[in-house]
Amino acid sequence: MDALDILTDLENVIPYFQPIFSADEQRVIAYEVLGRYRSEGNIISLGQFFLDDQIPDEYKYEVDLLLVQKALDLAIELDDDVSIYLNRDADLLMYRHGEPFLQELLAFEKKGLSLKRIVLEISEGNYKGDFAQLDHLLQYYRTYGIKVAIAGIDNDTNYFERIGKLNPEIIKINLQALKSNATASSFTDVLFSLSLLARKIGATLLFENIEMSYQLQFAWKNGGRYYQGFYLHPPAPDFIERELLKERLKGKFHEFIAYEKRKLEAIYSAAAYFQNKVQDILVKNKKANYEELFTSLAKEMDGIAFRMYVCDEDGFQKSSNILKGENGWFTQKEYILKNWSWRPYFLENIIKMRNEGKGILSDLYSDIETGETIRTFSIPINGNDYLFIDITYQYLFDHDQLL
Repeated sequence: MDALDILTDLENVIPYFQPIFSADEQRVIAYEVLGRYRSEGNIISLGQFFLDDQIPDEYKYEVDLLLVQKALDLAIELDDDVSIYLNRDADLLMYRHGEPFLQELLAFEKKGLSLKRIVLEISEGNYKGDFAQLDHLLQYYRTYGIKVAIAGIDNDTNYFERIGKLNPEIIKINLQALKSNATASSFTDVLFSLSLLARKIGATLLFENIEMSYQLQFAWKNGGRYYQGFYLHPPAPDFIERELLKERLKGKFHEFIAYEKRKLEAIYSAAAYFQNKVQDILVKNKKANYEELFTSLAKEMDGIAFRMYVCDEDGFQKSSNILKGENGWFTQKEYILKNWSWRPYFLENIIKMRNEGKGILSDLYSDIETGETIRTFSIPINGNDYLFIDITYQYLFDHDQLL
């Protein structure tokens, strides 16, 4: 597709709209505007046109502005609570300091389109300009009610820094990474951190490229409020009925909820099982020292645990590690007096155990030393000390609802 063909045939530059659905309402709450070119009966994406560095910005701007005009002419008739997502490359957004684009939006505001419905989806991973100026422009746009979404988690190591600088209202997450077994695990870990950041700054998570049911479930489970992708609805030249997928989404959410309930029940049952099993061992070894206690625990927890140790309530380790190796259990005395209070949720869990007087089964996490996915069962053993038992991945795998 030649750029000149497009520039000399702007009549066939048309907007397509991909609906965005919400978890809370199970209906369309927004549309993303996508550029298309109609050529000899074929519909071609304009993505490569806008990514081509050989095409001058003024030409890209002309085509982009035309798309915005055509899209907003149609979108003005939508319900007042339906948002419009406009993709803006950061360099293109800064074209002539962003003023012509804003004036175009203000012209539509005079026609009755509230600018609170506009979401600028910023792609700035390759932005070479002054970040402070970009941030200043976005803050200026926000004074008109315009919102900002940031896209492109991918492999960009500066992604979190960029989010911190731009402070977007919406964080858009591409689920393409879930298709690869090689990247899915690390992607999930990064996403967990991202969801915490989003919560801190008050941003909403929007998951895109949902192409299968399990990706929708993943998005739902990981705090996604908004969903988009071919599994839900492909881009189209027309708008769809807002309630089109309401019953389907409600049915899917019921499936997801039922699955998570079963999983949570399994986790609570496992915690109760460990509580009774370990408590029984503790009672039988009430007067034993830690070495003797570990001997009894190793015998009863063999095949379940691979590491055990005791800490005080401040996180200082009071015992050796007892670790399961290829040739059986052995001790690691070098861990005595190491402090683990810096670990996430450590002190919070200590206080919870102290107040409730019973053990806790942790969330899934990657063990620092082995790299395996594990859980830890911790339990108070006297007024000041707490026993920690690391559960093997194999045990979790054999009881798959614990994974």
